[in-house]
Amino acid sequence: MNPWALYRFDSDESVMTFLYLTESDVNRLLTIDSVLPIVERAFLELANHQADNVPRRRARAGSTVLHNMSAAAEYLGVVGLKAYTTTKQGARFYVSLFDAASGELLAMLEADRLGQLRTGAVTGVALKYLAPNATSLGLIGTGYQAETQLAAAAAVLPLQTVRVFGRDPERRQEFARKMTAQHGLAVTPMASAAATVDGLPVVITATSSSKPVLDGNDLAMGTLVCATGSNWPQKAELDVAMVRRAELVVCDSVAACELEAGDFREALEEKVFSWDRAVELGDIVAGKMANLNQPSELTIFKSVGLAIEDVAVAHEVVRLAKEQGVGRLLSSSV
Repeated sequence: MNPWALYRFDSDESVMTFLYLTESDVNRLLTIDSVLPIVERAFLELANHQADNVPRRRARAGSTVLHNMSAAAEYLGVVGLKAYTTTKQGARFYVSLFDAASGELLAMLEADRLGQLRTGAVTGVALKYLAPNATSLGLIGTGYQAETQLAAAAAVLPLQTVRVFGRDPERRQEFARKMTAQHGLAVTPMASAAATVDGLPVVITATSSSKPVLDGNDLAMGTLVCATGSNWPQKAELDVAMVRRAELVVCDSVAACELEAGDFREALEEKVFSWDRAVELGDIVAGKMANLNQPSELTIFKSVGLAIEDVAVAHEVVRLAKEQGVGRLLSSSV
């Protein structure tokens, strides 16, 4: 039996039936541990040309922005798109999944939590390949995305200690308390970004800042920096000193980073960086960069977020939903 039969056209053929999953459903079905291998495989298949990713595009209506990104996962037999709006009231995220052969709508998912988890998982995959033995890290940011970044890091690294910095003292204290209890790690709140990253092998930035949150000269030799907070060309968590020091720059997608990674804008303008230096995470996962040396200076991993991650994780959510009887079947005339 076709595993997607439940979500295909019914016998009338004039009514389309598809699965609808809420944020609550998605949160019930997914964990960071389940998302990590899904995202890792997505990068492998992207490198092996069994998947295709289209970078994000944006349309504006006054203060409202519509963000669209799509991908084809041939290896899963699905294609899909993520569309979300950002307004003064907040953001709303949705992923739609389609059968790759027939084009029929299979499912629609509310995708805020899905996005949080897949973004954390991408960093987890990068850490697995670029700093697998790190026992400590510094985290800049104390929001919900910082939580999933730390969860992914804790899942793939033999972490013992974590330092964290955020601008709000009370919030960083609470974040440290919560994460210590959740992961069984010594998570210590710090008074400055410089103190947070001092001497550490891994640093993760997960902020909404439009300006650099670190001085690149404060980082120890050999540090891996994972920058995850910005996907706008006019925003930058990293400064030009850090990019200048980087011997290796790894992107989730070079094409997407060229469009969205404002972290490199100043370095490009000053001609201390060029995109032909960047390599793709998928090629590292696929073993196509087998002779890649660990830089003695700095490594930067830049993630702007890809639709292939959303589509692959959405496919897994729908599989689990069918298996566990979660979600609602909706119908519409066609």
